[in-house]
Amino acid sequence: MTAALPSVSVVIPCLNDAAALDACLFSLAAQSVPPLEIVVVDNNSTDSSAAVARRHGARVVFEAEPGIPAAAAAGYDAAAAEIIARCDADCLLPADWVQRIAESFAADPDQGALSGPGAFYGFPRPVGAALSVLYLGAYYLAMASALAHLPLFGSNLALRRSVWEKVRSEVHRHDPEMHDDVCLSLHLGQRSTCRFDRTLVVGMAPRALIGAANVIRRFRRAFHTLWAHWPGEAPWVRWPRRFAAGDYERREEPPTANTCG
Repeated sequence: MTAALPSVSVVIPCLNDAAALDACLFSLAAQSVPPLEIVVVDNNSTDSSAAVARRHGARVVFEAEPGIPAAAAAGYDAAAAEIIARCDADCLLPADWVQRIAESFAADPDQGALSGPGAFYGFPRPVGAALSVLYLGAYYLAMASALAHLPLFGSNLALRRSVWEKVRSEVHRHDPEMHDDVCLSLHLGQRSTCRFDRTLVVGMAPRALIGAANVIRRFRRAFHTLWAHWPGEAPWVRWPRRFAAGDYERREEPPTANTCG
């Protein structure tokens, strides 16, 4: 069965995250099905991030243009596998992450993208679980209302390379204030089938919750990303378009997955 699975490239944008990247790459080394390659995109790091990546056998791609949108897009462009998986440098991946991604795409030839949630580590279990639900719940609720479908989540997503090639010239890779995962969701969410699997969970650092300035910046970038796509992709355009397509309510998914496109 493993031989029939599509190949997977793992893309990790990175800026001065050597210690976290080291732990992330250790988790990728323990995968039940290894990826074809790991592409670490060095976005002008001044620490040892690139050296850490090479020590783990990752391919390092340098992207001089600052910002996650440029770094993520450079990684997707460089990926060689049929499936491009994306996580952040501070993610900890479950041992079956690559395998489950590959199996999901193998099971559905029409599936263009896959995403799942994250869970904050570094807290006592009940606290971490509650914070994860509150943080991601707010994200999914707000973005689903704006997009007319569940969004991709940048710490835990995968897409076919053929799908990326269709939208690579459209995404706002040169805008460092863009939420790249929301931007990607806007460009492919109503053109390609995206599956959301709530059981495909990755560990993520709680840095999004640390400091008022960090929280404010994330909200500001969310609004900026949405407004940059309006009026052509405003909610009052996307929701009628979704129901006009006529196939959303008919699509059947396993109990642990929802359709996000």
